[in-house]
Amino acid sequence: MTIAKQDAYFKDFKEREALAERMLPLIGELYRDHGVVISVYGRSITRGTSIDILKAHRFARQILENELSVRETFPVLEAMSKLDLASSRVDLGKLTVRYLSQGMGVSVEQFVRQELGPINTGKASVLSEPRDVVLYGFGRIGRLLARILIEKTGGGDKLRLRAAVVRKGGPDDLIKRASLLRRDSVHGHFHGTITVDEEENAIIANGNLIRLIYADSPENVDYTEYGIKNALLIDNTGKWRDREGLARHLKSKGVSKVILTAPGKGDVPNVVFGVNNELITADENIFSAASCTTNAIVPVLKAVNDHFGIVHGHVETCHSYTNDQNLIDNYHKGNRRGRSAPLNMVITETGAAKAVAKAVPELAGKLTGNAIRVPTPNVSLAILNLELGQETSVAELNRYLRDASLDSPLQNQIDYTNSPEVVSSDFVGSPFAGVVDSLATIVNGKRCVLYVWYDNEYGYSCQVVRMIERLAGLEFPTYPM
Repeated sequence: MTIAKQDAYFKDFKEREALAERMLPLIGELYRDHGVVISVYGRSITRGTSIDILKAHRFARQILENELSVRETFPVLEAMSKLDLASSRVDLGKLTVRYLSQGMGVSVEQFVRQELGPINTGKASVLSEPRDVVLYGFGRIGRLLARILIEKTGGGDKLRLRAAVVRKGGPDDLIKRASLLRRDSVHGHFHGTITVDEEENAIIANGNLIRLIYADSPENVDYTEYGIKNALLIDNTGKWRDREGLARHLKSKGVSKVILTAPGKGDVPNVVFGVNNELITADENIFSAASCTTNAIVPVLKAVNDHFGIVHGHVETCHSYTNDQNLIDNYHKGNRRGRSAPLNMVITETGAAKAVAKAVPELAGKLTGNAIRVPTPNVSLAILNLELGQETSVAELNRYLRDASLDSPLQNQIDYTNSPEVVSSDFVGSPFAGVVDSLATIVNGKRCVLYVWYDNEYGYSCQVVRMIERLAGLEFPTYPM
């Protein structure tokens, strides 16, 4: 490589980096002052760094089959910043590509004003007042939910995390729980600042005061004593899974609705957000967000069934070990789960295949399922072995799923990758319910095998947050339409 070419590559990068740095304050202002969340082909660049912006643009090549440059998106973002936008979600990548293909000589400012006209109506609070959220339990899922909710605080006029209910672990309980929120062995450091207020027994995370309330049972808490009212309570303990047990939370003053982060039993509505949102009704006050595996496979299964039909199939999950298993061999009431989780693959059961029918009734009785717990701390893989109602090909099936990930009602649930090098750790922090690994797809006539990765902690937590946003009435329009 010549010195001239070397210099050209470096100069090009520095120019693009400088543009990305100029984008940061515009993105921040749109988010803080207007409640606008910016993404590039589904990759959020709100609250990111200049490198995050460049990486999101680089990702777009998987979709567009060519590069998308900040040189192209910056003028579009700049035009957006001059408008008085209402709270919304705007995909800067899609908007830019639409301008490049359909602008037809119109200025960037005119095009953006036209495309975003319906939301160029001024900032207005979506809610009359912020909606309180309480976490009952502060374990793996609880702390990730806290991180996501804090990240979505914005101007403080939407959801606000007010408290986490736990059992006191000792005299230094507050300090230890703050430390666990600050540092995570899988998901890395918290993005922001964390301090504690011992007088209020609270964690202060990016300015959010999150009170730790100590209680042994739901009925023992009066949330109104802490100024909490009409709260959405997320039970992430899994201790109660039926209506009778979960209804104990509703006996507490200040709680209006309960969401369980595990499969619900009996007549508790099991919601896979994006698929059966119709179960979220105003007259129901107890919900389940189903399981992480159910959330990962149901959107893909629904998409495939809608287009190709599914005659029957088998779901096998390679699931990262969980806290339910033993670190070393010891007694466990479940078969095989007593064996050391970091040292063994452990065959176990999964209810995900049966749970599919609760979200997609037409698949009732068509699927079987099993699970293998594997020695990884996070990210799992679902293998969908299906017989379809019609013949297809790898190219057709992948193209359909790619399109579903880009422009469909399931675009926030289904992601898509065509990289030949991805492994499980590459999906840590994925906000999607599941990611289709297109290069692993197998098709033989009517039979197909699909591989779906999912961050069984973070991706699932994002699904739970989408659900509580709906419950709070916080659904924003997405542009371009």
